[in-house]
Amino acid sequence: MSASSSRGRLEYLYSSAKEEWATPRQFFDMLDAEFHFTLDPCATAENAKVEQFFTRESDGLKQSWSGSVFMNPPYGRDIRKWMAKAYMESRRGSVVVCLIPARTDTRYWHEFVMHADDIRFVRGRLRFEGGAHSAPFPSVVVIFRPGRNGPPRVTSMRDRKRHQQERPSW
Repeated sequence: MSASSSRGRLEYLYSSAKEEWATPRQFFDMLDAEFHFTLDPCATAENAKVEQFFTRESDGLKQSWSGSVFMNPPYGRDIRKWMAKAYMESRRGSVVVCLIPARTDTRYWHEFVMHADDIRFVRGRLRFEGGAHSAPFPSVVVIFRPGRNGPPRVTSMRDRKRHQQERPSW
């Protein structure tokens, strides 16, 4: 099969046609061990990983968030709205951890991600739940914390794991 016909069969992966990418359980558990999540504002009943969650019908963009929030938003055109909401809710006191595509060329990246406390690039490509293959895009974990001052800390998830072993207090 040629590269062009293979890409044609997977065209929805390279567009906004597929918006929901369920977080891999092991990846979520690693973050949850650090942040102890209390809310997922972008879930479905089938993929919710915390007890309190909002669905498309309850519209997390219109709800107040509190506590430690895990957000894996729909990856379509509305991702900018979700990143704006994550940033604003962190200004109101929530810690918001976002799993998003690493699209550094986008408007939302420069408007919101660059104001995060941490930017953690995921080494390799995630295989989202239900996916037969790894994602066709790189991922990043963006962390907004209340009272953030200064530029974001930029690391890779692999580097962070290594440093945690060397310096457990990090």
